[in-house]
Amino acid sequence: MTENSTICAIATPSGSGALAIIRLSGKNTFEIIHNVFNPAFKGRYIAERPNTVLFGTIQDGTEILDEALISIFKAPNSYTGEDSVEISCHGSPYIQQQILQLLIRHGASMAKPGEFTMRAFINNKLDLSQAEAVADLIASNSKASHDLAIKQMRGGFSSTISVLRKQLIHFSSLIELELDFSEEDVEFAKRDELIELLEKLNKEITLLIQSFAVGNVMKNGIPVAIIGNPNVGKSTLLNILLNEDKAIVSDIPGTTRDAIEDTIVIKGISFRFIDTAGLREPGDKVENMGIEKTYEKIEQACIILYLFDISQTTIEEIISTINDFKKHIHAPDKKLIVVANMIDKLVEMPKGFRELLKFETVFISAKRRENINLITESLLKSAGSATKAEGTIVSNARHYEALMKTNEALLRVKKSCEQKIAADFIAQDLREALHYLGSITGEITSDDILKNIFANFCIGK
Repeated sequence: MTENSTICAIATPSGSGALAIIRLSGKNTFEIIHNVFNPAFKGRYIAERPNTVLFGTIQDGTEILDEALISIFKAPNSYTGEDSVEISCHGSPYIQQQILQLLIRHGASMAKPGEFTMRAFINNKLDLSQAEAVADLIASNSKASHDLAIKQMRGGFSSTISVLRKQLIHFSSLIELELDFSEEDVEFAKRDELIELLEKLNKEITLLIQSFAVGNVMKNGIPVAIIGNPNVGKSTLLNILLNEDKAIVSDIPGTTRDAIEDTIVIKGISFRFIDTAGLREPGDKVENMGIEKTYEKIEQACIILYLFDISQTTIEEIISTINDFKKHIHAPDKKLIVVANMIDKLVEMPKGFRELLKFETVFISAKRRENINLITESLLKSAGSATKAEGTIVSNARHYEALMKTNEALLRVKKSCEQKIAADFIAQDLREALHYLGSITGEITSDDILKNIFANFCIGK
C-alpha cells in the first residue's frame, strides 16, 4: 500500500446507474490519462490544467469507449496528496470495467481497500483518527452518526488529543533530561507541577472515556429492547415500528425464540430495535435459551419497552415484573417505557390504573395501530439524554482502548511521583502514555494497526 505505484478503482457502488466515477492516483497518473483521454478542446497538456474539469472521450487506441468528464488534481492539492484524476463516465458496468482494464493496461494497479485514504494518511493529508472518520462517514445512516463523523473528520477529536500530548511531552522531556544527569541528582521536572498536570489530564481523559457510551450510541444506534410475556404483541409492535413483517406474528405462545433485530431512523436518530423471546415460566431447553437471551438484551439496551396486555394483566403483576427487570438493570441511566397494549379490548378502566402513572406509560392498540406515535415521541425524548454530551465525543473502540491505557499509565506516573520513586520508572510510564495517545492520531503506529484499519474500508476510498 505504501509503494509508489499508480492505483485505480471504481469509487461508486457496483451495478448500473446514470453515472460512475473511476479514481486514479499516483506518480504516473497524468501520463496514463494522457494516453487514454482525448479532450474535446485541445490545448495544454493535462498536467498543466490542475483543478479543472475537461470533457472528452475515453479511447482504447481509435476505439471510443465512452464520453466522459475528468477532474484533474495536481499534487499536493488532492485527496491523496498525489497527482489524481477522477473519471466521470456513464454507469454501465461494461463501460466501467472496460475503462478500468484500459487504465491497468497502461500501467495502473488495482487499489486495495482503503488505499486512497491510506495514501492521504501517509502524505499527511489526514491523521489516523480523521482517516477512520472517513469510513464512519461512509457508513453513517442517521443525522447523529453523520454529524459526529463530520466533526471528527474535520479534526475535532485530533486537536483535543494533540493538546493533551503536547502538554505531556514537555514534562516527559524534562524527566528524560534528568536521566541524562542522574549522577548529579538534579530535578528538572518539578513533581508537584507534574502531579497537577496529571490530575488535569486525568479529568480530561476520563471525560473522553465516558463520552464513548454516547459516541457508540450515536454511531451504531440506540439499542431498544421490546420485552414482555408471550402473546402480548411484541412482534406486532416491532413490525409496525419497522413498517415491515420482520417478525412472525402468531397466537401460539413462544413463537419468537431468539432475538430479532433491525434498525430505523426517527428524526435523524438511529434506533436498533430488538424483539425478544417472551418471558414465561421455564419450558423446553430452546425456550429457556431464548429467555436467557432476553435478559442479556435487557442489560445491553439503553431503552426498554415493557409491553403487556392491559386487558389481562393485573397491576400487581405489572409492578412485580418491573421490579424483576430492575434486578437486571445495573446502569442508572437506562430508560424504561411501559407500554399498555390492547386498549381496544378494555371494557372498563382496570383496577389500580393510577399506579401505572408512576411510570412513563403509553397506552396503545398495536392491532389497530392506535397511539403508535406516542411510542416514537417517548423514544425521541429518551434518546435526548442518551445522545447528549458536551465537547469532544469518542465513538471508536480503538480510541477508547488507547485512552483507557493512557489513563492507566498516567495514574502510575502520579503514584510514582507521590511516592518519590526514581525517574527511570516515571519516564517509562510517560513513554507508554505518549505512545497510546500518539497511536490514536497515527503519530506512533505499526503496520499491523494500519492494515487492520484500512482493510475495513471499501475499495475506491
